[in-house]
Amino acid sequence: MKRVADKVALITGGASGLGRQAAIRLVEEGASVVIADRNLPGAQAVAAALGERAFALSLDVTQEVEWIAAIAATLDHFGKLHVLVNSAGVGITKDVEHTSLEEWHFVHSVNLDGTFLGCKHGVAAIKQHGGGSIVNISSVSGLIAGHNLAAYNSSKAAVRMLSKSVALHCARQGYNIRCNSVHPTFIDTPMVQSMLVAGGDPAKVRRKLEAQVPLGRIGEPDDIAWAIVYLASDESKFMTGAEMVIDGGITAM
Repeated sequence: MKRVADKVALITGGASGLGRQAAIRLVEEGASVVIADRNLPGAQAVAAALGERAFALSLDVTQEVEWIAAIAATLDHFGKLHVLVNSAGVGITKDVEHTSLEEWHFVHSVNLDGTFLGCKHGVAAIKQHGGGSIVNISSVSGLIAGHNLAAYNSSKAAVRMLSKSVALHCARQGYNIRCNSVHPTFIDTPMVQSMLVAGGDPAKVRRKLEAQVPLGRIGEPDDIAWAIVYLASDESKFMTGAEMVIDGGITAM
């Protein structure tokens, strides 16, 4: 039996990276998915490849009016919503002295404000259809700090605590909505690829990143996608307000 049969999931950042891979696995496991992204052509390409159980729409997660429209479009197209995956994210590699206020606001607007708006409007929709699951993509950088990740560390740590607050609120209200955060380390996605290129020597930078991981390698998108499937499914029905850490052992050191 499919693990998320008959569930409807809305995935932000679904045109590429972790969001795209999560969409692929959720559809394989029986869900219908909404691929939401600022890159509408990219989202449409993913949806087209996945078939009739996938639908694409444009969404800038920092804009509340677009969230309202995206939720409405999801309900109009599929009639219900059970799962929200807040995967859209950005990062900059700068320390506190060299991060501008504009950069600080940008990283937080996408990573934190976007997740807040998703949770706010996602809860309102999911509670109408018997409950479900919110999966917020944080990072290992939301648990441990880097000297050159001031804004990224801050935003991803905030996503962790926001997830707990949402989980407790939904539990207290009896909504049957769970909310958990996922904390990946370096995963082979466009974001990490851009880090490799920015370092000047991609092979050298890759080896440097791999050396930080006890398992000795960068993760694969599927390593996170299968965790999202688990959190979206009823297999995790007693898990809420928790962190799922998928970091190759980094936080064990």
